[in-house]
Amino acid sequence: MRTRMGILAVAVIGLFLLAGCSGQPLSTREKGTLGGAAVGAGAGAIVGSAVGSPGAGAAIGGALGGVTGYAVGSSMQETEAQQQQTQSQVQQQQSEIERQRQEIERLKQQQELQ
Repeated sequence: MRTRMGILAVAVIGLFLLAGCSGQPLSTREKGTLGGAAVGAGAGAIVGSAVGSPGAGAAIGGALGGVTGYAVGSSMQETEAQQQQTQSQVQQQQSEIERQRQEIERLKQQQELQ
């Protein structure tokens, strides 16, 4: 049983490593998932070794950590997307303000010439 759990833990870690080698930068959600899984696997291995099953502890901890990391990473990614949208709106408004300022200056100059 210990051997199976150890193999499962190694397989899960291997899958995470493969996912990290996709060539594209990791999203915040993916970083959270991988970080949570790594911390969970480490903590699970420590707890599991205290009861004689470090492989099972690592597998369970990794799974729970991955789920928790996914939830946190998703929340952070949504916040980042909202911030980017807000920043885009601010930039659009600043551009419109500048356009209107230039139009006011043009009208002032036109009025002075008359």
